Amino acid sequence: MELISGKIKETREQVKEWKRQGFTVGLVPTMGYLHEGHKSLMEAAKKENDKVAVSIFVNPIQFGPKEDFASYPRDFDRDAALCESVGVDLIFHPVAGEMYGEDFCTYVDMDGLTKELCGKSRPTHFRGVQTVVSKLFHIIPADRAYFGQKDAQQLAVIKRMARDLSMDIEIVGCPIIREEDGLAKSSRNTYLNKEERQAALVLNRSLAEGKKLIEAGVRDAAQIKQRIEETIGQEKLAKIDYVELVDFADITPIGNLSKAKEGEVLCAIAVFIGKTRLIDNFIWKGFGD
Repeated sequence: MELISGKIKETREQVKEWKRQGFTVGLVPTMGYLHEGHKSLMEAAKKENDKVAVSIFVNPIQFGPKEDFASYPRDFDRDAALCESVGVDLIFHPVAGEMYGEDFCTYVDMDGLTKELCGKSRPTHFRGVQTVVSKLFHIIPADRAYFGQKDAQQLAVIKRMARDLSMDIEIVGCPIIREEDGLAKSSRNTYLNKEERQAALVLNRSLAEGKKLIEAGVRDAAQIKQRIEETIGQEKLAKIDYVELVDFADITPIGNLSKAKEGEVLCAIAVFIGKTRLIDNFIWKGFGD
């Protein structure tokens, strides 16, 4: 049975004891309501480390004032059972007051990578993400931390934060896990009614159209973006937040895909299906080879 702790001191001491014993530690930061995507991260961590810690914390400072913090799905007993089934060794499940005291006033922020994509419509989001992840890295001094590619901008931001701040941890990106019909696994999928759930398939379908153009040799980002937007526009319940192609190295807009600095282009979309905002993406590698 895994250890469940809501206290920073107790959690830190347990992980330090593992390190003293020579164990490697993998960390999977989550906001709970775990699904197959989270499970894949835990399994990757289990495979590559002696001990696995999972944090379950709905982080209030990464939500905007009109976002879904209060209604974000929570089911700790279900989450704990999933963690146990994978063989997780430690669940860190703090309350907000444990993470952020009344006089909390220190944040981690970044220029550049956080300005595009989700950073445009959620201007304080990544400051909240970086701050909580930085705290988790200090509370749980793991060897590796695991993040899903579904939140590709977040993955890029955390990698850069760890590099820029000389954090002694390896950031591991893991593939998007999808439902059988192609919808990316997300805790927010539970918000969708039956009609909206069907409409949400337009996200993956539109990305597939973008991939077809790239496979056909198209390198003009505007042309690919137009095809994706046209496909999404065919679904009456869908409203585009953004469709963007960016250089994955620094999350900056790119015109010609062949110009990607490290040969990787991120095609990312955010779409409202009814009131639910969903994201999806693909990363195309090998440009400039």
